[in-house]
Amino acid sequence: MNKFYQKIIDAQKSNLRVALCVIVNTKGSTPREKGAKMLVYSNGEIFGSIGGGELEKAVIANAIRSLKTGQSELFRHDLLHQHNMCCGGSVEIFIEPIMEKDKLYIFGAGHTGHALASHARLLDFEVVIIDDRKEYLDQIDLDGINKLHLHYSQALPLLPMDEQTYICIMTYSHPYDRDILSFCIKKPVAYLGMIGSRRKVEMTKKMFVEAGVGTISELENVDMPMGIDIAAETPDEIAISILAKMISVRRVKTT
Repeated sequence: MNKFYQKIIDAQKSNLRVALCVIVNTKGSTPREKGAKMLVYSNGEIFGSIGGGELEKAVIANAIRSLKTGQSELFRHDLLHQHNMCCGGSVEIFIEPIMEKDKLYIFGAGHTGHALASHARLLDFEVVIIDDRKEYLDQIDLDGINKLHLHYSQALPLLPMDEQTYICIMTYSHPYDRDILSFCIKKPVAYLGMIGSRRKVEMTKKMFVEAGVGTISELENVDMPMGIDIAAETPDEIAISILAKMISVRRVKTT
């Protein structure tokens, strides 16, 4: 395999954020030709080159910005007027952030959890479904779904959580749901939601505030009852309502 693309694979395996920079067009005299590539990591390190000098310095800055926004972009550089490079031509460079997938942890492998996992895998989520009931996990036969047969208390410390983590709580036990929410409420996640009736939600808020588990502000950031209100009834409808909410969160993050 080409060493360049192996670097991209290695970065994804190591959860390193990297941007691919490619010269897609040139005019006049330029230090590198069309097709030259460079990888830029979030810490500013690079692999490869698109020409060096002030041009490369500007491209690195653009790539780091692209990693922060998650957006691809095309940049045109006039080498003489923008970068005081005597070769004097111009280049167009396309920058694409190679982002790690958003992680979705689903606590509960019941009918709705199963439906949510099925739909989420089609939307480029890395899905992990957690349940201590093996017979329920065994019913989920979906490509690309990771199944974790553990009690939630064993699973939670093992799961990495960051700004690209989405958590959906829907176990068979209200106390379990609250315990999971308690563990996750102060984590730096993109989305945290819990299924349940409005009565369950209000009781949970009251219990958390009184016990000092979470502040009113933290609880308002939890999506509960989970999903957008579309009068959903079936597991698939509920799953779609939850995914719609997560998609809206994902889009806001990248704007």
